[in-house]
Amino acid sequence: MAYKPRFLFQSLAAFISFTIRRSARLLTGARSLWFGCQPELKQRIYYANHNSHIDFILLWSSLPTPLRRRTRPVAASDYWLKDGFRRFLIEDTFSGITIQRTRTDTQDPLQSVKDVLQSGDSIIFFPEGTRNLDDDIELLAFKSGLYHLYQNHPHVEIIPVWISNLKRVMPKGALIPLPLLSTVSFGQPLAVSQDMDKALFLELARKQLLALKEVEYL
Repeated sequence: MAYKPRFLFQSLAAFISFTIRRSARLLTGARSLWFGCQPELKQRIYYANHNSHIDFILLWSSLPTPLRRRTRPVAASDYWLKDGFRRFLIEDTFSGITIQRTRTDTQDPLQSVKDVLQSGDSIIFFPEGTRNLDDDIELLAFKSGLYHLYQNHPHVEIIPVWISNLKRVMPKGALIPLPLLSTVSFGQPLAVSQDMDKALFLELARKQLLALKEVEYL
């Protein structure tokens, strides 16, 4: 029957998703801390620090099932669309949205993300734009993407999420995570307005994210 191959494909994607999520949480010993918000079924932009390719997997896995089903990670197309297997993982296993990191004159790289927000889903977003591989820098400067998403969708809650220890859990060049404890800390919604200057918006978003790193140890 015609539906069977597609059904088997979806079942395989669901099984791989379950296996990766459970393995990531087991290997990292990840715990979720909700400091300034609750795991409610609201439309949100979860923005986080970015140290490794498993960041979004750990954050996504930390969400309760009803939230996770309505939350889509944003990922770089130059990495995740390199081959068929990566494409299968990001698109079918994680329901991710792939974007180009550089803007062209003819296309807005964030348009697909804006479309997802317009549909009512939440997203996981990394405003640094790339992985921070420098042990001496806690957080790279934010790109303007988060600001533009808010300008287009001001009704969506913006939640900072600090992911700790992933530079040690998944060091550069490692193929599998090391068994170390990690924490995913969710903060209070960003208090901003549409008339806020872009530089001020990004500075506030960055400070609120960094503040979560300190709260974790209180």
